[in-house]
Amino acid sequence: MSHRDAKTPKSRRGHNRPIVDENAAFPAFQPTTSTSLYSRLRCTLRLSLVLIWTFWACSLQAVLVRLPGRLKIMMPRIYWRGVCRILGIKTKVIGRSAGGVRTAKDVRNGKRPVVFVANHCSWLDIAIIGSELPVVFVAKGEVGKWPLIGTASRLGRTIFVSRNRQDTGRELQEMAAHLWDGDDIVLFPEGTSSDGSRVLPFLSSFFAVAKPGRLEKVGLPKAPPVLIQPVSVVYDSLEGLPVGRSRRNVFSWYGDMDLAPHLWSFGQWRTMGASLMLHEPITPDEFLSRKDLSRATYEAVNTGAADLRRGQPKAAGA
Repeated sequence: MSHRDAKTPKSRRGHNRPIVDENAAFPAFQPTTSTSLYSRLRCTLRLSLVLIWTFWACSLQAVLVRLPGRLKIMMPRIYWRGVCRILGIKTKVIGRSAGGVRTAKDVRNGKRPVVFVANHCSWLDIAIIGSELPVVFVAKGEVGKWPLIGTASRLGRTIFVSRNRQDTGRELQEMAAHLWDGDDIVLFPEGTSSDGSRVLPFLSSFFAVAKPGRLEKVGLPKAPPVLIQPVSVVYDSLEGLPVGRSRRNVFSWYGDMDLAPHLWSFGQWRTMGASLMLHEPITPDEFLSRKDLSRATYEAVNTGAADLRRGQPKAAGA
């Protein structure tokens, strides 16, 4: 899937690496990966290794989830770190996590679990966040039906949600149960993935577990007091060079894009980099309404993502 207009500069000898030029105005649908034999072999090897690693990790996790202790919480992090390593992704973390591994007793004694709230542009967000934070993801119900990814998600104790209002109570109850057990969870309140060039507005309904309204409070167990930690995720390095707008589609998976062609194109690049910015935690009790909480969280995530895209990240709280 090579781009017909991509030419080798006269001053440099030909090579098999993908051509990176921030100023090249490739349409969003235009493949940007060279199709050399070496790059195709690299992609095939990577995907094969991911399948093998997933099989062994899921086999081990299937045993750990039935045992007491914290290993079942740490194993998904080990798994996603392995996936990132195989795919050639390096993650830079800015800021400090307010979360951690705790027990149900810790929560009953007053320690607050953390709800991480992040922007969303690709399935890679799960790998990036999961490799750095011991968390439980909240994902749309369709993910649980995907081959391989669905199995790995269930073994990672993912909470699946739907857009059916009749299931809202059950889903909030499941989130509350995880929080009472000491788990930190991750929300993607955009409700869908984007092209990576902006952060879509947050849906305040995603914050119900942190700040329930009158309807959610009726007949449902109350979640423990939590902290909200905004998280900005940006893919900012490709083959060691900064990622411009025309290259964000290498990472982004959104709309009606098919997963298989995206994986095949993405896997042919040699090295990639992402930045994960952890902002100062927010206490939901300080906000009068859920919309105010959602707006404040969005502003932190959006500002952080914009700074990362410009290559000017600021320390959390700055």
